[in-house]
Amino acid sequence: MSHYTISDFNIATLDDELRVDSLCRDLLMKFYHDRISAGLDEHEATLLANSADYFIRDYVIGFRQLNILSAASGLVRGFAGNWYIVNTLEPSDKEIEGHLRGIREFYHFLRREGAIDDVFLATIDRECSDKEYYAARIESFWDIKGDGYYEWENDCSLKQRP
Repeated sequence: MSHYTISDFNIATLDDELRVDSLCRDLLMKFYHDRISAGLDEHEATLLANSADYFIRDYVIGFRQLNILSAASGLVRGFAGNWYIVNTLEPSDKEIEGHLRGIREFYHFLRREGAIDDVFLATIDRECSDKEYYAARIESFWDIKGDGYYEWENDCSLKQRP
């Protein structure tokens, strides 16, 4: 990844967002081909790339407008513990586990490419491993009554940037 720098993924304007989105599409294709080269079949590689794409382009860039290479802490937690749940018709622990696998493998790919360091990767790994927490968040979402949404949201809020 020596041809990319962290600053390449900074977003300050709409033009930046479009440029970063294009860079991410390229990275996701490289990730897909990397997984094929590692021996995965096309179907499995597609599932991983689609999950990484959903996280990176819809959530990190589109919703949070963050740099995919510099905002690790809390990023996956906000996605899997809140955003995915409220933006999916029928969120499920099985589906979120698939997304977490794609996210984790994508960031391992970025580490192999030299785009992120071990500390960044450890944060992503830790947050991707907390499957029980995300399953409990989905269950508690379905249990919301009255104005309980605000308390639920506050437990894993998207109001603060990671």
